[in-house]
Amino acid sequence: MKFSNFLFPDSRDPERDGVVIDETLREAWLSDQLGVDVIWLAEHHFDGICAYVDPISFAGALSTSTSRAKIGFAVVQTALHHPIRLAEQLSILDNITKGRLVVGLGRGSSFNIYDYQGFGIDHHEAQARLEEAEAIILRSWTEGAFEHHGHFWQLQVPMLRPRPYTKPHPPVVRAASTEASMLALARQGRPFLMNVQSMAATRDRFALYRRTLREAGFDEDPLAACLRQCWVWRNILVAETDAEAERLGVPAFQAMVEGRAELRNRIYRDTGLRIEVPASELPSARGTVEHGFIHGSPASVAAAIAEIDALGIGGVIASFRLGPLPHETACSSLSLFMQQVAPQFRGPADAG
Repeated sequence: MKFSNFLFPDSRDPERDGVVIDETLREAWLSDQLGVDVIWLAEHHFDGICAYVDPISFAGALSTSTSRAKIGFAVVQTALHHPIRLAEQLSILDNITKGRLVVGLGRGSSFNIYDYQGFGIDHHEAQARLEEAEAIILRSWTEGAFEHHGHFWQLQVPMLRPRPYTKPHPPVVRAASTEASMLALARQGRPFLMNVQSMAATRDRFALYRRTLREAGFDEDPLAACLRQCWVWRNILVAETDAEAERLGVPAFQAMVEGRAELRNRIYRDTGLRIEVPASELPSARGTVEHGFIHGSPASVAAAIAEIDALGIGGVIASFRLGPLPHETACSSLSLFMQQVAPQFRGPADAG
């Protein structure tokens, strides 16, 4: 099983954005030193819930200052990007890192309408833009000159330069925030990144994912290969004792959940505009301490990770810096996790 750090640094004060970005760089370097398998980056705009905002730019900073961990996106909000520009940027990163890139693509925010408004994009087009953009990106990486005549883009593309370092191209994985999107990927035989869910919901979805793969005609070998490339996201805090983890982590986690809804709710109150999603799919519905937050001593956290390990999936996307949690506390939690929890679930090849 693989373990990663999802860098999702909150900055409530615009005056502190630069400080938080500097702290996040240090957290990334520590992650690389501790042997995390992937450093994941997010993309969120305008609200401070991800201080570095642009994962492509931030990945550029990490590409030459880390040497072991892969750099992944969870995810690039593909609807907000021109596909050829994005293909070029990702190919450059793949070359600089010598193949340490994991390209996580998603349509864009499922909840925050202002992400689309700020870029002049109709959020109703997000899924269609993702599908068309991904097809263009893959063609640009694997073909020479080509033409594309689609709904959103009319393109005459000479051969893309630089070519990807990874052949035929870096691994591409999709996020699936809903059961319906997960099932669509299963029918195509594709792995997925799962957002934070309760353990019961996680078990149910992976059982359904396996069943759907089999119904789509995939036998055990491709099914196992898909599962090895699937990741689940969890918020984690490890301390020396359960009581210390409760004291440090629960207020930060609850503040994080409230902070992530703040601008979305304010815009809805002021304008009446929002992205319509079922209440059960809103982040706040998964934002309870019981279901959305693994915390405790190394032994307690290991017991929770063992439940995920039993699913036979590839790995855990772990977020350690939660809302207003201080940088130093997050780094202590990360260190305890990688030194005392992760080794219990890694084989000799993973440890090396």
